[in-house]
Amino acid sequence: MGSASPGWAAAGMPTAAAAPVSVLDLPEPPSFAEARMQLASLTAAPESDVPGYSRAKFPHWITQSGTCDTREVVLQRDGKGVTQDDQCRSVAGSWVSAYDGAVLDGASKVDIDHVVPLKEAWRSGASQWATGRRRAFANDLQRSQLIAVSARSNRAKGDKDPARWQPDLDSYHCTYARAWISVKADYALTTNQEEHDALTSMLDTCA
Repeated sequence: MGSASPGWAAAGMPTAAAAPVSVLDLPEPPSFAEARMQLASLTAAPESDVPGYSRAKFPHWITQSGTCDTREVVLQRDGKGVTQDDQCRSVAGSWVSAYDGAVLDGASKVDIDHVVPLKEAWRSGASQWATGRRRAFANDLQRSQLIAVSARSNRAKGDKDPARWQPDLDSYHCTYARAWISVKADYALTTNQEEHDALTSMLDTCA
């Protein structure tokens, strides 16, 4: 899936085109070297808590194919031995949360995390987007933006950036930083100084 070509709008932003539900590989974030370059290219700006944020302004989960919505696609993609019923609901399987190593034996214990949280995106430029772009961002299967993790870790993270929250597993810091940076770069979102410094430290673990 990492090699799939996303749709792009005239302004250079990702479109809301749905990815095929049969694509089941977690997108690999850019290499350490590329992530370094992308981080350097991000526009630095203080975050502004722009009024008007609502999760409803980032419509999700959208239908990807048949009766399968984005959440069910990610559950199938990231799990092992996943069985779905005729409504595409995951009724069996197991998942390992990359954030904390928790092994989850039921879909109800799994959250689908937006690596760059919706409110973080809103504060970093998405408040200026049309709804279609926010929908694409919230359901993006083409990039390293969605991952199945434990509900505990997802809720501890909330809308925090890497200066305020990082995965419990130090071994995942490199991957997490590369994913975060690539999503912000692809969507032309800004970064503040504390976030930039935290990401730099996390990239240092890649070596």
